[in-house]
Amino acid sequence: MKSYRKELFFELPSRRGLVNITPEVEAALAESGIQEGLILVNAMNITASVFINDDEPGLHQDFETWLERLAPEKPYSQYHHNGYEDNADAHLKRTIMGRETVVAVTQGRLDFGTWEQIFYYEMDGKRRKHVLIKIIGE
Repeated sequence: MKSYRKELFFELPSRRGLVNITPEVEAALAESGIQEGLILVNAMNITASVFINDDEPGLHQDFETWLERLAPEKPYSQYHHNGYEDNADAHLKRTIMGRETVVAVTQGRLDFGTWEQIFYYEMDGKRRKHVLIKIIGE
């Protein structure tokens, strides 16, 4: 069995934002040479998420609206975590959206369902963060 590791780095100019990282993940898979196996894509920061869904702008806005209702950014005083930073809502949003995704690799390709894409979701941006891609297989 072989393994391959790659990191992607992000520094979004806004507090929150979605990035379709499917092309970068597919490029890492091609670089790995692995034809059959699994690929893990993991947000390596506690206020960011990686997940799979549809690349449709209306849905992306729905995520924002829904998450803001569940864990509103302000007032900051509503959270016990806030003190040095004002990012308690980002921690909660990350818990809801998840830390990572795993995708099967079949014949050297991501084995996706219809419309599936991989997204990086930044919830406390304006600083450098990263995602780990780990591929195992043959």
